Amino acid sequence: MAADRSLPGGKLEYAVLVAVWDGGAVTGRELHDRVGAPLGLGYTTTGRVLDRLHAKGLVQREKEGKVFRYRASAPREEVERARLSRTLSSVLREGPRPALATLVEVIEEIDPGLLDELTRTIKALRRSRREP
Repeated sequence: MAADRSLPGGKLEYAVLVAVWDGGAVTGRELHDRVGAPLGLGYTTTGRVLDRLHAKGLVQREKEGKVFRYRASAPREEVERARLSRTLSSVLREGPRPALATLVEVIEEIDPGLLDELTRTIKALRRSRREP
């Protein structure tokens, strides 16, 4: 992820960012209607979240009449990868074996075929490291 960008700072920032990704170019009012209002939040709260996302470089805003229109400036894949990396680093910090065992169990519950895909990915990674 680009060094000048931060990650969304919590569930609300992330929910608003997802709504921006899904909406393309959206106004603060549209985002409030999609995210803030269903959560019982005031319009100003949604606006503050958008201001924080803008300050972090995750969204850009463009004045359109009397309102701003927001667009994501951070690719979804980049943010998702950084969030997952941060989470896994935290989980694996104390010792990877218990966390990995739990991860395998959860993957098997979700979709046993993913374990086969994980095995193939690991083998391919190991092969690529051995090749000059």
